[in-house]
Amino acid sequence: MLFSTHSVGTLTLKNRIIMAPMCMYSAGSDGKATDWHVIHYATRAIGQVGLVIIEATGVEPGGRISNRDLGLWEDGQIAPFSKIVKAVHEAGGKVAAQLNHSGRKSGVPDVIPIAPSAVAYSDKFPTPKALSADEIGQVIEWFQSAAIRAVKAGVDAIQIHGAHGYLLNQFLSPLSNFRDDSYGGSIENRARLLGEVVAAVRGVIPSDMPVSVRVSAYDYEPGGNTPESVAAMINAVKNTGIIAVNVSSGAVTPTVPPSYPGYQIGFASFIKEQTGLPVVGGGLITEPSQAEQIIKSGIDFVFLGRELLRSPYWPLRAARELGREIDWPAPYERAK
Repeated sequence: MLFSTHSVGTLTLKNRIIMAPMCMYSAGSDGKATDWHVIHYATRAIGQVGLVIIEATGVEPGGRISNRDLGLWEDGQIAPFSKIVKAVHEAGGKVAAQLNHSGRKSGVPDVIPIAPSAVAYSDKFPTPKALSADEIGQVIEWFQSAAIRAVKAGVDAIQIHGAHGYLLNQFLSPLSNFRDDSYGGSIENRARLLGEVVAAVRGVIPSDMPVSVRVSAYDYEPGGNTPESVAAMINAVKNTGIIAVNVSSGAVTPTVPPSYPGYQIGFASFIKEQTGLPVVGGGLITEPSQAEQIIKSGIDFVFLGRELLRSPYWPLRAARELGREIDWPAPYERAK
């Protein structure tokens, strides 16, 4: 089943293997993609990954995780970004852009970070500025404008990053959101910004282009989000245009998750059951048999991260080990 075709809306992928977005810290300080990015992502498409999700891409300069992250906050970044997309397409893959704002976890020098509340991520980070209602509107516009640029660059899908303790996740989690206005408190209020961002993005991209969200399903701290609360928040905003959920966990605080192969799959199964949406699950998956079993259990797609850094042609090995005949890139047929 790992190598069966599967669709998300009108986008059909040749297999269920997805490359998780992983920051390369290799962009120029101007946020523009480099030859490194083109080679890095195209290599995984040559290896037959079904969907490549490009690393967290900043929607404004201060919203990057570091000053070496990709950006789509100005038009001059479109052409370099499009080189990644073109290379992945030429290698037979599909590609999504992950749009992000780091919020209080910004690592850009000399930036006053922003957040739902003026509470620092840790004592190693500065205290952020709590966003006003008008400034929240600006955040929505940043995501919207970045989505327009991603479409111009030729991507097949958009992912909104609502996980790993970045700005949208900071609004979702009661461990970082202490607001008493319409963006804080209840599940519906904490989910409001995510829904408004998705709706704004949905309104400016092709009607058939999939929009997914990545969420942290568990905060690993008392009083934090749980799979139950995250599923409820997704249900509160899924009618804004969310077509799939990429399920991760943790990182809204410095608490380290107890990780092991497949540790997030239970979260993905629960969210699929509660929301009715297709899900992408993963977490330290290394072996083809693990990935196959995950798909057989009902998860729609499996994401691989670090294993694809170690082994960019992992799908070719996986197909052999699972006894599945797949096409190899013609120049590599002699190695099959």
